[in-house]
Amino acid sequence: MTVSQLPSNWLARDLTASVVVFLVAMPLCMGIAIASGVPPEKGLITGIIGGIVVGLLAGSPLQVSGPAAGLAVIVFEIVQRHGLAALGPILVVAGLIQFLAGVMKLGGWFRAISPAVVHGMLAGIGVLIVVGQFHVLFDARPLASGLENLVAIPGRVLGLDGPAIPALFIGLVAIGCTLLWDKLRPAALRLLPGALIGVVLATLIASFAGLNVARVDVPESITAAIAPPTMAGLSAMLTPTLMVTAIAIAFIASAETLLSAAAVDRMHDGVRTDYNKELRAQGVGNFLCGAAGALPMTGVIVRSSANVQAGAVTRMSAVLHGIWILALVAALPWLLRQIPMAALGGILVVTGWKLVSLRHVRHLLKSHGPLPAVIWAATLVMVVATDLLTGVLVGLALSLVEIIPNMRRLKLDVDQTEDDHGHELRLAGVASFVSLPKLSSALDALPADRRVSMNLSGLRSIDHSCAELLAEWWQRRRSRGGEVEVHGAQGRLATLLAH
Repeated sequence: MTVSQLPSNWLARDLTASVVVFLVAMPLCMGIAIASGVPPEKGLITGIIGGIVVGLLAGSPLQVSGPAAGLAVIVFEIVQRHGLAALGPILVVAGLIQFLAGVMKLGGWFRAISPAVVHGMLAGIGVLIVVGQFHVLFDARPLASGLENLVAIPGRVLGLDGPAIPALFIGLVAIGCTLLWDKLRPAALRLLPGALIGVVLATLIASFAGLNVARVDVPESITAAIAPPTMAGLSAMLTPTLMVTAIAIAFIASAETLLSAAAVDRMHDGVRTDYNKELRAQGVGNFLCGAAGALPMTGVIVRSSANVQAGAVTRMSAVLHGIWILALVAALPWLLRQIPMAALGGILVVTGWKLVSLRHVRHLLKSHGPLPAVIWAATLVMVVATDLLTGVLVGLALSLVEIIPNMRRLKLDVDQTEDDHGHELRLAGVASFVSLPKLSSALDALPADRRVSMNLSGLRSIDHSCAELLAEWWQRRRSRGGEVEVHGAQGRLATLLAH
């Protein structure tokens, strides 16, 4: 989008949107840091880098980057096993991997990951965040693993004593306010985030009532929180365990970012995402986060959707939100130190529960049958019972079951013709996640201003990843008034397109 194509009030809209995103991001940056087992200022540094640096470089102009709940679990494990000093070197390597993946134009392949695996991973992370932050509601520290946190919950409740009651009260206030505000907020205040209302009210109650609860501890200067990796730490990256961890972070962060970017594209009619450019920008961001000893980042859907809903037009809204975080941390650190830890724990409990998204598994079951729902459930269980990487690998392995009947011939033929009546796209063969980047490129290349006819009669088989891609493209095209005809769709795909 050129400057001449921008609406006349674009700067005012970006300025307003940046304030909304800033208000959403502040409690989440600190809360995710705490859930990751690191000081809250580490999350604020990541939010600043994600806003200012990645915002300027991003391939998805309206996506907002910052610390993500989806990586909190793996960071917590890193800190528990290897110490906080190991996080910086791991992120430096992960950032380099992401950047090189973008240079090698591998961005499209991350979209080929089964949606059932991604949502199962996020659901497992959501469960782990809920059971871990449950203990923060009692001003206690989460235990080393998700299963330990789960087993310890009854004892935490039954052992409730005097000192923990104020913290629990504050945490419940934050949870209740967040949920109620999201359901009942007036239309005039729809852009004000529930998480902010919950944290502000809980902080005011704790301050005016003089409650003895643990509070956020941030340094006077944000520069004091910057901890560059040492040469010894970087040398330790030659060990297989740390290298595998860096690869896992790069893989999961990239998948979450690019799926979030695809979701953001569905929310607006502006510039589409350049997936390889976005991957390179995320690589630069995570490299800098590693150099500063901060948290890893991804593109995050909650802040990005708030950005779009607030009317953002260009990448300046994301950049400005990072500047506002930096200004607050530099000028008013004492204000952040008034926030109770239990209030942030309450916000993360709500965030974790939303990640579970039972609605998505119902959609998978209804639209694609039992196998994708089984993949979702297996990924969730393995993430909770073992670790994040194992859960994702199990989900990916189960995804292969969908292509076993067509293992001999997985080729997808994509032919396009154009005449005076419009554009025709013909698909023949097997549409599986293996061919999803090819299918995605073909759909993105279709002209927006011409009638499109899609002939699917030659498809022998289609898995749920490609079916979801086609359905999303169809719905987006129709919602913008584009003329689309589909011929030859059968089975569940026909039902999906009909809705």
